[in-house]
Amino acid sequence: MKTIYSQKTIAHSLLPWGNASISASNSAALFLVMLSLTACGGKGSEAQQRQAELQAEQSHKEVSLRRAEMRDATQIEMARVAAPMQMSTHGAVMGMNIAPMPSDYAAIPLAQNKFEPLVQNGIMVAGEIPVSTFSIDVDTGSYATLRRMLREGRLPEKGTVRVEEMLNYFAYDYPLPAKNAAPFSVTTELAPSPYNDDMMLLRIGLKGYDLPKSQLGASNLVFLLDVSGSMASADKLPLLQTALKLLTAQLSAQDKVSIVVYAGAAGVVLDGASGNDTQTLTYALEQLSAGGSTNGGQGITQAYQLAKKHFIPHGINRVILATDGDFNVGMTDFDDLIALIEKEKDHGIGLTTLGFGLGNYNDQLMEQLADKGNGNYAYIDTLNEARKVLVDELSSSLFTIAKDVKVQVEFNPALVSEYRLIGYENRALAREDFNNDKVDAGEIGAGHTVTALYELRYVEAGQMANDKLRYGVDAQTGQEKYSREEIAFLKLRYKLPEQTQSQLLSYPIRLDQNVKLLEQASDDFRFAAAVAGLGQLLNGSHYLHQFDYTKLSQLARSALGDDPFGYRHEFVQLMETAAAIEQSNHVPIKKVFDGTDKPFPPQDKLHGEPVRDKSNTRNERLQ
Repeated sequence: MKTIYSQKTIAHSLLPWGNASISASNSAALFLVMLSLTACGGKGSEAQQRQAELQAEQSHKEVSLRRAEMRDATQIEMARVAAPMQMSTHGAVMGMNIAPMPSDYAAIPLAQNKFEPLVQNGIMVAGEIPVSTFSIDVDTGSYATLRRMLREGRLPEKGTVRVEEMLNYFAYDYPLPAKNAAPFSVTTELAPSPYNDDMMLLRIGLKGYDLPKSQLGASNLVFLLDVSGSMASADKLPLLQTALKLLTAQLSAQDKVSIVVYAGAAGVVLDGASGNDTQTLTYALEQLSAGGSTNGGQGITQAYQLAKKHFIPHGINRVILATDGDFNVGMTDFDDLIALIEKEKDHGIGLTTLGFGLGNYNDQLMEQLADKGNGNYAYIDTLNEARKVLVDELSSSLFTIAKDVKVQVEFNPALVSEYRLIGYENRALAREDFNNDKVDAGEIGAGHTVTALYELRYVEAGQMANDKLRYGVDAQTGQEKYSREEIAFLKLRYKLPEQTQSQLLSYPIRLDQNVKLLEQASDDFRFAAAVAGLGQLLNGSHYLHQFDYTKLSQLARSALGDDPFGYRHEFVQLMETAAAIEQSNHVPIKKVFDGTDKPFPPQDKLHGEPVRDKSNTRNERLQ
């Protein structure tokens, strides 16, 4: 049963010629206009016509010259940024080292990437610790990196999949909040768990109000782009360039775009270009090239400086960091980078991180930077994913409707004996943090959905994972202070984007919400359970006792529901791939020889083969 709660430009860059750049098409148009005007003078105006032609030709030459100057200057700037180099007294580039393109990026070992191992949430006793508190998370990077790995025929390291990012990759049919109410609606659903026969599954869903792109308001976007040597491969810088072209195509004249690139050093390519100057934006992106080491810290500082320079009050102000991995020059310490981001977010500037490629990829850094920078993290593995994140979900990616959103659930020990939160391991908060408005938490963008799952066991289920305590506070009186109608009490806190004081929402979760069979739960409920189930299987969870890939497949296929973009069907394919890889990893490879079928003469014993015990009449096999 489901319960719904509804409360409510290069023109302004380092280049010196400003707006003097004219497109070739504009030159041609000017030429035709001048011809038309002079033609009106008849035969007596041939001299004027010739003069007009000469002026148009001169104008065209000037435009071509300036475009060449722009291209050369951009390339020089990129070269300066891309790698350490020597400059002559006249400022000419003397040399630049460009890293070669990897011949096969898929063959790079996963060990060279950095994924944070997570300790799974344990089973909590409701009578001892009835309250669970965590920060919401809208990131999706973990699912996209998983998809990349599976398509390359490999599994992620156990314990590195963030289940909540798999859950929140998908959209669910949660209702929109009512007008003049909270910026998001709250939905709960309760049904039998597919993972363990004697347990239940509680789903908590949040849905932010939607906002059409036309109502986003003015945006001040700073693209912070990694152009180090490792970005040369086709799945990195070329994909990044195309992805950002998709984004800039959504912008208008009221928007501002700046571009900062970094490699061995950082430099400004665009300084506040107009969002509708498609030619300038496209040209700037197309001139990017890869080479050098990675000084991300310097780039971050410069990007935030530009964001503050072009700050739009009451508008969208955001830095978009796109990189393939770790910072290895300048500020490289993880804690120092996090501290830098935390400091800058106080100026009202958000941070979105976009990951590209594998090889030296630092998934942990990307996720934590977005978390501390009041933003979100996505991994771009295909052009289709770029479209999903930067076009279809543009409003949710850019426009924040609520910040510091926290969730707290109090379970009723009279009804619930044990519970565990699935995922959100690195989003856990202390109980007292819920009421502390100075404690940072997650943000929700327009149209975002957030899903959290708890597995719980009722008191009457009997067998507990934990032994009962010898000493109970109610042993003497025998009195109960708990409701027999509520299994839990849900509370949420949030702040509006420009407020400093949080607001409280609270909802009881009643026993009568429970449905008897898992099949009676909604498609969204069962699909979310399937997604979380795959994440737990990949992490090697030891809390799944009646669940495997066979049951996972049945569960997922039964809950595809309405899937207009095919994301759920894609999940099924990835799930089957994961199952096949997992099965192949457990097939033993043995060399078997027996006495009746000798592959070689006895005197030609293979090097290192143990000598057979001739007394062994059974002639046991060598393995």
